[in-house]
This record gives sequence, structure tokens and C-alpha cells, in this order.
Amino acid sequence: MVKSDGKVLLIVPAYNEQESILSTCRLIMEYANGYDLIVINDGSTDNTERILDENHIPHIELVENLGIGGAVQTGYRYALENGYDVAVQFDGDGQHDIESVEDLVRPVLDGEADMVIGSRFIKKDLENFRSSAARRAGIKILSGMIKWKTGRRIYDTTSGFRAAGREVIRLFAGEYSSEYPEPISTAQALLNGYKIAEIPAKMKSRSGGKSSISGIHTSIYYMVNVFLCIIVLRRKK
Repeated sequence: MVKSDGKVLLIVPAYNEQESILSTCRLIMEYANGYDLIVINDGSTDNTERILDENHIPHIELVENLGIGGAVQTGYRYALENGYDVAVQFDGDGQHDIESVEDLVRPVLDGEADMVIGSRFIKKDLENFRSSAARRAGIKILSGMIKWKTGRRIYDTTSGFRAAGREVIRLFAGEYSSEYPEPISTAQALLNGYKIAEIPAKMKSRSGGKSSISGIHTSIYYMVNVFLCIIVLRRKK
């Protein structure tokens, strides 16, 4: 990886990721030359904390489970307090490709975007795992919701593989959706006038743990609540 000319932090939220967290962190530390790493252990009840401690991996221990939104916001607050130029969300479950991180970071460092989303859907020939047809349909619906609210089309609305510049770090450190973080925070950034770019990114199936959005009833609940949250979003003064 090309070493960046900015201060870059990889935020890795983790909840019961004992199966994959060590391999993920080793991959980051081996490959991401010049980048810093912070794992946010979101009140895990398995051996995640012990693995982080025994391997001296930088991490913040949350005393209770805040959910993915609360964990990621903790990472953004850490990035803000420590003066990072770019913060990258990088899942602890092995889904994200370390080789794509530089592609996300570069447009932010070059001033071309305030936030960059790694997308599975804007380059059809890119090798990616295929989520279920129902999940892809839900993502399309969310894309339409965000376009209706902000006037801008985002294709991979649930992607947690994202790079944020200083101003977006500040925005997310102060306000970040706890339950539906990706689509809500994306709409929030667009409403506040930040420039968001979407680039092709490789993603793999999870190497451990399980998704928080599974099952028809959970999916319907998720979609309805995201829609309601997007409706009431307002530009931050």
C-alpha cells in the first residue's frame, strides 16, 4: 500500500468477533503502512477482549453494548480528539478488503470528496459476494429514499466501508444514528452539504459472527424505521 500523506485512522467496531478479529487486525497492521488502528470492543461477551489484550492491539473497551452506531461514533470521537485527517470504518468480521482502503482515502486527502463510500454496486464486473435478492432490493429502496430526501443517489446505502474527512468526522462525532448508522449518516452528511463519492470496492462474505439484519421481520422493521428517520432528518445548524 502507498503510504498516505495524511493522518489516517482505521476504526474497527467489534462485537463478539473472536473468530475473525485477530486475523483482521493482523492484516491491517501488516498491510496498512502509515495508518493507525483502533478497535472499539462493543461490550463483547465472548473472547474478543482477551484476544485484543493478549495481542496488544490498540482498542477502546465499552462497558456495555452500544450497537454498531455507538461503537463507530466512539471511533469518530477518538479520531476527532486525536486530530486525524481521515477516519475509515473497517469491519472486524473480515468483509472489507484492505487493498481498497487507499482508494477510499485518496479522494479525501486530495480534497475531491468529504466522504467516500466503498460500493459493491457501481462496477458490475468487480468480484464481490452476492447478498440475497431481498437484501439487494431493500438497498435499492433505501437508495430511492435518500435521493428523495437529499436529491443525490447513493447506490450502496448500507456499506460500512467508508472514509470520512475532518469535517465529516466532526459531524459524526457529535451526531450519529445508533440503530441505522449507514443510510442515516449518509443522508445526514448530504443534507449538510458534504460531497460524497462512491467508488468500487471489493467485499467478501463474513468470516465470523452474524449480521444484525437478518430475517424477514427484522428486515421490515429496519426498512420502516430507516424511512421514518430519513423523513425527519434536518440540516444541522
